Amino acid sequence: MPLPPLRYLDVFHTEFEGEAAVILSDTEGFIEQPLVLSPLAYYIAAQLDGENDISDIQYLFSVASGGREIRDEDIIRVVEILDDHGFLFSENYRSLREKVIAEFNALTVRSAHLAGKSYPDDATELREYLDAYYLCDAGPRQLPGAASIGQKHVPCFIVPHIDYERGGHSYAHGYLRAAASGRPETVIVFGVAHGGSPTPFVLTRKDFDTPLGRVCTDVDLVDEIATRCPWDVFTNEIAHRTEHSIEFQAVMIAHAFGADVRIVPILCGPFLTEENIIAPQVEEFLHACRTAVAGLGRRVTVLASADLAHVGLRFGDAADIDDAILDSVRMRDEEDLAPVLTGEAEAWYSSVMRDGNARRVCGINCIYAALRTAEGAVEDGQLLHYGYAPDPGGGIVTFASVVFPSKP
Repeated sequence: MPLPPLRYLDVFHTEFEGEAAVILSDTEGFIEQPLVLSPLAYYIAAQLDGENDISDIQYLFSVASGGREIRDEDIIRVVEILDDHGFLFSENYRSLREKVIAEFNALTVRSAHLAGKSYPDDATELREYLDAYYLCDAGPRQLPGAASIGQKHVPCFIVPHIDYERGGHSYAHGYLRAAASGRPETVIVFGVAHGGSPTPFVLTRKDFDTPLGRVCTDVDLVDEIATRCPWDVFTNEIAHRTEHSIEFQAVMIAHAFGADVRIVPILCGPFLTEENIIAPQVEEFLHACRTAVAGLGRRVTVLASADLAHVGLRFGDAADIDDAILDSVRMRDEEDLAPVLTGEAEAWYSSVMRDGNARRVCGINCIYAALRTAEGAVEDGQLLHYGYAPDPGGGIVTFASVVFPSKP
């Protein structure tokens, strides 16, 4: 009888207590605790495709290992552990998933999921922590409150969504310039749905809690966009529950502008059809955004929460990073960013995809969405910062901070 299949999970090879190990974690965020497996247990897990049974796995292992054997009870034990943890497509996982979704749907406020994990959960400590990124040598060396107000309004900007420890200084460059142009009333935030989504965009009406205060969602604007869009923009709203790409921006917005600035939280899922063209639903949604914003008559800023390249062993490449790879990645990033700086969304997308997005630019869709939403309202962009940070599993993530001043 076939064993239940393994869910799509993040896989991280590491050492645990001095031994080789594999860490599995849930990309969708339903299961918050990772699971550490031995290499043998991971081999068993990797064979769980929904078709293999115990004897199939034993045969495959024997062939791969030159005749070694795995006992039935060892395979069963690994399957039980995976199922208990919610890592198999089984009744246990479906029940757990439904419970998590029901609990999230009942909330009006999305909790600060990463407070106390990725950043301090105390307001005073968090302010000092973020201030340090503005004032450090790699940052702009100035705090938002000290920046001179009166520069041109910034209707659109791009900053990273990497954790603050690695990219906080880059966030600071963009937020300082945006703050120097005055406080927006609403920020439309395009983030990345890292856990996946069946639709190209996912909206939520929930407010976002932060240690610096609650950042409220502009529900009127959310509903205006939803009304103008011919498909359900709230499908898979659960993707917002643990997603960091908007949470990090909610914290930065509260720090730079104050928690009373409203946001429109939008996660970007897949854009391309099977024919490798941008789906009609993408343009329908972005047209709805532009039309809704045009009728507001108030100060709105569009933000792309976007990292760039993900390269190295951690991301599936055969070789780790050296100077030649760094130079190559930077060159391709510069090529891709050139049309971004002139506001050419289609050219940006084509540039990233001309090699099939070999560098795994995760911000491709939210940058496209931000540029299309702000088109016609901005001058050429200004690249304030470009950099990269190492990944603990081997590799690098690149990112940039770009602002687009308003047209006269």
